Amino acid sequence: MGYFLFYESMLDTVLYARDKWLNPGGMLFPDKATLLICGIEDEKYKHDKLDFWDNVYGFDMSCIKDIAYCEPLVDVVDPRAICTSVYSLFSVDINTVKKEDLCFSKTFNLTASRNDNLHALVAYFDIYFSKCHKNVSFSTGPRAKYTHWKQTVFYLRPEVQLQQGDKLTGTLSCKPNAKNPRDLDIEISYSCKGSYSNVTGTQNYWLR
Repeated sequence: MGYFLFYESMLDTVLYARDKWLNPGGMLFPDKATLLICGIEDEKYKHDKLDFWDNVYGFDMSCIKDIAYCEPLVDVVDPRAICTSVYSLFSVDINTVKKEDLCFSKTFNLTASRNDNLHALVAYFDIYFSKCHKNVSFSTGPRAKYTHWKQTVFYLRPEVQLQQGDKLTGTLSCKPNAKNPRDLDIEISYSCKGSYSNVTGTQNYWLR
Protein backbone atom coordinates (compact mmCIF):
# COMPACT_ATOMS: atom_id res chain seq x y z
CA MET A 1 0.00 0.00 0.00
CA GLY A 2 1.30 3.42 -0.95
CA TYR A 3 0.28 6.95 -0.08
CA PHE A 4 -3.30 7.58 -1.20
CA LEU A 5 -3.51 3.75 -1.19
CA PHE A 6 -2.53 3.51 -4.88
CA TYR A 7 0.74 5.48 -5.11
CA GLU A 8 3.82 3.73 -6.54
CA SER A 9 1.62 0.92 -7.93
CA MET A 10 2.28 -1.12 -4.80
CA LEU A 11 -1.13 -2.76 -5.00
CA ASP A 12 -0.40 -3.84 -8.58
CA THR A 13 2.39 -6.11 -7.38
CA VAL A 14 0.07 -7.71 -4.81
CA LEU A 15 -2.47 -8.46 -7.54
CA TYR A 16 0.26 -9.95 -9.74
CA ALA A 17 1.38 -12.25 -6.92
CA ARG A 18 -2.23 -13.16 -6.11
CA ASP A 19 -3.01 -14.18 -9.68
CA LYS A 20 0.28 -16.07 -10.12
CA TRP A 21 0.69 -17.93 -6.83
CA LEU A 22 -2.41 -17.84 -4.62
CA ASN A 23 -4.03 -21.27 -4.49
CA PRO A 24 -7.81 -21.61 -4.85
CA GLY A 25 -9.35 -20.88 -1.48
CA GLY A 26 -6.21 -19.05 -0.35
CA MET A 27 -6.50 -15.89 1.72
CA LEU A 28 -4.96 -12.44 1.57
CA PHE A 29 -4.14 -10.30 4.61
CA PRO A 30 -5.30 -7.56 4.52
CA ASP A 31 -8.09 -8.25 2.06
CA LYS A 32 -10.15 -5.06 1.90
CA ALA A 33 -9.42 -1.34 1.67
CA THR A 34 -11.53 1.80 1.46
CA LEU A 35 -10.43 5.22 0.21
CA LEU A 36 -12.19 8.09 2.01
CA ILE A 37 -12.34 11.86 1.53
CA CYS A 38 -13.26 14.90 3.62
CA GLY A 39 -12.73 18.67 3.63
CA ILE A 40 -10.55 20.82 5.90
CA GLU A 41 -9.90 24.42 6.86
CA ASP A 42 -6.17 25.12 6.54
CA GLU A 43 -5.65 28.87 6.19
CA LYS A 44 -2.29 28.99 7.97
CA TYR A 45 -0.51 26.39 5.81
CA LYS A 46 -2.04 27.82 2.64
CA HIS A 47 -0.82 31.31 3.57
CA ASP A 48 2.66 30.19 4.68
CA LYS A 49 3.44 27.69 1.91
CA LEU A 50 1.30 28.62 -1.10
CA ASP A 51 0.44 32.33 -0.94
CA PHE A 52 4.11 32.85 0.00
CA TRP A 53 5.03 32.64 -3.69
CA ASP A 54 3.05 35.79 -4.52
CA ASN A 55 5.73 37.91 -2.88
CA VAL A 56 9.12 36.33 -2.21
CA TYR A 57 11.14 39.18 -0.70
CA GLY A 58 9.58 41.56 -3.19
CA PHE A 59 9.64 39.22 -6.20
CA ASP A 60 6.50 37.85 -7.88
CA MET A 61 7.08 34.09 -8.13
CA SER A 62 3.44 33.11 -8.50
CA CYS A 63 4.34 30.83 -11.44
CA ILE A 64 5.79 28.45 -8.84
CA LYS A 65 2.60 28.76 -6.82
CA ASP A 66 0.70 27.26 -9.77
CA ILE A 67 3.01 24.24 -9.68
CA ALA A 68 2.76 23.96 -5.89
CA TYR A 69 -1.03 23.66 -6.12
CA CYS A 70 -0.64 20.69 -8.48
CA GLU A 71 1.40 18.67 -5.98
CA PRO A 72 -0.66 17.01 -3.24
CA LEU A 73 0.79 17.31 0.25
CA VAL A 74 1.42 14.10 2.20
CA ASP A 75 1.31 15.12 5.84
CA VAL A 76 -0.48 14.71 9.17
CA VAL A 77 -3.76 16.62 9.28
CA ASP A 78 -5.05 18.05 12.56
CA PRO A 79 -8.46 16.40 13.11
CA ARG A 80 -9.78 19.75 14.38
CA ALA A 81 -9.35 21.10 10.83
CA ILE A 82 -12.02 18.77 9.42
CA CYS A 83 -15.07 20.85 8.52
CA THR A 84 -17.20 18.40 6.50
CA SER A 85 -18.57 14.92 6.68
CA VAL A 86 -16.42 11.98 5.53
CA TYR A 87 -17.32 10.17 2.30
CA SER A 88 -16.40 6.62 1.37
CA LEU A 89 -15.02 7.12 -2.12
CA PHE A 90 -13.81 3.72 -3.32
CA SER A 91 -13.89 0.27 -1.71
CA VAL A 92 -11.46 -2.38 -2.92
CA ASP A 93 -11.79 -6.13 -2.39
CA ILE A 94 -8.20 -7.29 -2.86
CA ASN A 95 -9.41 -10.85 -3.44
CA THR A 96 -11.22 -9.92 -6.65
CA VAL A 97 -10.14 -6.46 -7.85
CA LYS A 98 -8.37 -6.25 -11.21
CA LYS A 99 -5.48 -4.00 -12.16
CA GLU A 100 -7.64 -2.06 -14.61
CA ASP A 101 -10.11 -1.29 -11.79
CA LEU A 102 -7.43 0.85 -10.13
CA CYS A 103 -7.90 3.44 -12.87
CA PHE A 104 -11.14 4.96 -11.62
CA SER A 105 -13.49 7.93 -11.46
CA LYS A 106 -15.71 8.26 -8.38
CA THR A 107 -18.22 10.87 -7.25
CA PHE A 108 -18.38 12.26 -3.72
CA ASN A 109 -20.84 14.26 -1.64
CA LEU A 110 -19.72 16.18 1.45
CA THR A 111 -21.81 18.13 3.98
CA ALA A 112 -20.38 21.09 5.89
CA SER A 113 -20.27 20.31 9.62
CA ARG A 114 -19.75 23.98 10.64
CA ASN A 115 -19.41 27.48 9.22
CA ASP A 116 -15.87 27.66 7.84
CA ASN A 117 -13.66 28.11 4.79
CA LEU A 118 -12.80 24.94 2.90
CA HIS A 119 -9.21 25.14 1.67
CA ALA A 120 -8.48 21.53 0.79
CA LEU A 121 -9.78 18.00 0.39
CA VAL A 122 -8.08 15.22 2.34
CA ALA A 123 -7.89 11.58 1.24
CA TYR A 124 -6.92 8.62 3.40
CA PHE A 125 -7.70 4.91 3.58
CA ASP A 126 -8.92 2.26 5.98
CA ILE A 127 -7.63 -1.32 5.90
CA TYR A 128 -9.50 -4.49 6.93
CA PHE A 129 -8.44 -8.05 7.78
CA SER A 130 -11.90 -9.56 7.37
CA LYS A 131 -10.76 -13.21 7.29
CA CYS A 132 -9.39 -13.16 10.85
CA HIS A 133 -11.25 -14.92 13.66
CA LYS A 134 -12.22 -11.47 14.94
CA ASN A 135 -12.54 -8.11 13.19
CA VAL A 136 -9.17 -6.44 12.72
CA SER A 137 -8.73 -3.10 10.96
CA PHE A 138 -6.91 0.20 11.10
CA SER A 139 -7.35 3.68 9.65
CA THR A 140 -4.82 6.13 8.24
CA GLY A 141 -7.23 9.02 8.82
CA PRO A 142 -6.73 12.27 10.78
CA ARG A 143 -8.78 11.00 13.71
CA ALA A 144 -6.77 7.76 14.02
CA LYS A 145 -3.31 7.09 15.40
CA TYR A 146 -0.37 8.21 13.29
CA THR A 147 0.73 5.88 10.49
CA HIS A 148 3.50 5.97 7.92
CA TRP A 149 0.93 6.79 5.22
CA LYS A 150 -0.29 10.01 6.90
CA GLN A 151 -2.95 11.74 4.76
CA THR A 152 -2.96 13.20 1.24
CA VAL A 153 -4.06 16.83 0.96
CA PHE A 154 -5.37 18.46 -2.22
CA TYR A 155 -5.51 22.27 -2.01
CA LEU A 156 -8.35 23.90 -3.94
CA ARG A 157 -8.48 26.99 -6.11
CA PRO A 158 -10.78 28.69 -5.41
CA GLU A 159 -11.45 27.87 -1.77
CA VAL A 160 -15.08 27.48 -0.70
CA GLN A 161 -16.90 29.41 2.02
CA LEU A 162 -19.22 27.01 3.78
CA GLN A 163 -22.19 27.35 6.06
CA GLN A 164 -23.17 24.36 8.18
CA GLY A 165 -25.29 22.02 6.09
CA ASP A 166 -24.00 23.18 2.69
CA LYS A 167 -23.28 20.44 0.16
CA LEU A 168 -20.07 20.05 -1.81
CA THR A 169 -20.30 17.54 -4.64
CA GLY A 170 -17.61 16.40 -7.01
CA THR A 171 -15.70 13.72 -8.87
CA LEU A 172 -12.22 12.35 -8.25
CA SER A 173 -10.50 10.58 -11.13
CA CYS A 174 -7.23 8.69 -10.78
CA LYS A 175 -4.97 6.88 -13.22
CA PRO A 176 -1.29 5.87 -13.42
CA ASN A 177 0.95 8.36 -15.17
CA ALA A 178 1.64 7.38 -18.79
CA LYS A 179 5.42 7.77 -18.48
CA ASN A 180 5.85 6.38 -14.98
CA PRO A 181 3.01 4.14 -13.75
CA ARG A 182 4.30 4.41 -10.18
CA ASP A 183 3.10 8.04 -10.22
CA LEU A 184 -0.56 9.09 -10.25
CA ASP A 185 -2.47 11.65 -12.29
CA ILE A 186 -5.48 12.84 -10.29
CA GLU A 187 -8.27 15.18 -11.33
CA ILE A 188 -10.80 16.65 -8.90
CA SER A 189 -13.92 18.49 -10.02
CA TYR A 190 -16.10 20.08 -7.35
CA SER A 191 -19.13 22.30 -7.00
CA CYS A 192 -20.86 24.06 -4.11
CA LYS A 193 -24.03 26.12 -4.41
CA GLY A 194 -24.38 27.12 -0.78
CA SER A 195 -25.50 29.98 1.37
CA TYR A 196 -22.22 31.91 0.93
CA SER A 197 -20.63 30.35 -2.16
CA ASN A 198 -21.49 29.44 -5.70
CA VAL A 199 -18.24 27.81 -6.73
CA THR A 200 -17.28 25.31 -9.42
CA GLY A 201 -13.73 24.16 -10.05
CA THR A 202 -11.58 21.49 -11.67
CA GLN A 203 -7.95 20.85 -10.77
CA ASN A 204 -5.29 18.43 -11.91
CA TYR A 205 -2.74 17.00 -9.49
CA TRP A 206 0.43 14.95 -9.88
CA LEU A 207 1.32 12.58 -7.06
CA ARG A 208 5.05 12.06 -7.68
